Amino acid sequence: MAKSISLTRYLVEQQRVDGLIPAQLRLLLEVVARACKSISHSVNKGALGEVLGSAGSENVQGEIQKKLDIIANEVLIEANEWGGHLAAMASEEMDEIYQVPNRYPRGEYLLLFDPLDGSSNIDVNVSIGTIFSVLVKPEGVDVSEQDFLQAGHQQVAAGYCVYGPQTTLVLTVGHGVAMFTLDREQGSFMLTQEHVRIPEDTQEFAINMSNMRHWDAPTKRYIDECLQGREGPRGKDFNMRWIASMVADVHRILTRGGVFMYPWDKREPGKPGKLRLMYEANPMAWLVEQAGGAATNGRQRILDIAPEQLHQRVSVVLGSKNEVERVTQYYAQATSA
Repeated sequence: MAKSISLTRYLVEQQRVDGLIPAQLRLLLEVVARACKSISHSVNKGALGEVLGSAGSENVQGEIQKKLDIIANEVLIEANEWGGHLAAMASEEMDEIYQVPNRYPRGEYLLLFDPLDGSSNIDVNVSIGTIFSVLVKPEGVDVSEQDFLQAGHQQVAAGYCVYGPQTTLVLTVGHGVAMFTLDREQGSFMLTQEHVRIPEDTQEFAINMSNMRHWDAPTKRYIDECLQGREGPRGKDFNMRWIASMVADVHRILTRGGVFMYPWDKREPGKPGKLRLMYEANPMAWLVEQAGGAATNGRQRILDIAPEQLHQRVSVVLGSKNEVERVTQYYAQATSA
């Protein structure tokens, strides 16, 4: 790039020059970025930092927690609770919301996060990440779980940090998507790409094929057509990619296109999906839409879903616009049949 722009400078210009974000939101995002930088250091140490392996506990979802899950959760809470920007936080790893203690000033924002997405990849040194979402606190002194139950289109900032060969922070405040790479020598996130765009068409899909026998008919139809390749109804060959880390899979899609699917399956028919609406689907859906893509649950736009529970689950289809629309069309046809 012609000039080096740090995350701080980028956010200052978003606030002061363009008037796109208020000062308190800028400061909050800087704190979140510093927390991600700290998590990145822990991830990079791996076995040397004695952070690998199971913590021997379960989260609210009934999933076994890794040591780094707990570490990342604590880092985000400790970094954000005292700054005066937040009223409360919610995490995929905690049963209930975390209210900012009375000894600290309280701000007007709510922060939600998946502290370490892709935990199954930690011990095998595959990319993982942190996902976050920012909402405005409704008016009133007290904060309750109900205050967090806002539709995704009400987010004021969202992003993720992927801990891979490079540590990359991806961010939107509602005016496009920007990517920042951690310069370890300077200790700063530096802008490396602005105005990220997802191609409308793709020849690549990401889904856990081992669950094929559990899928419903529209998902099976779409994947079957992709697998038939050039000789099938799509008339082109598709590649499949699956990292088992939503952050890594979505990052690939933002970088070069594709479609990511984590659909409902019949093993747990009472659950609409596996991914969490508030901590994963909403922030990722907004990022993808801001980059020109689309995101649905197969039937409706994810950002329009009215949340009913803090840890609500949802089916997810996101990525290249034309492919997402095709899958959604297949669901509509199945419903009307």
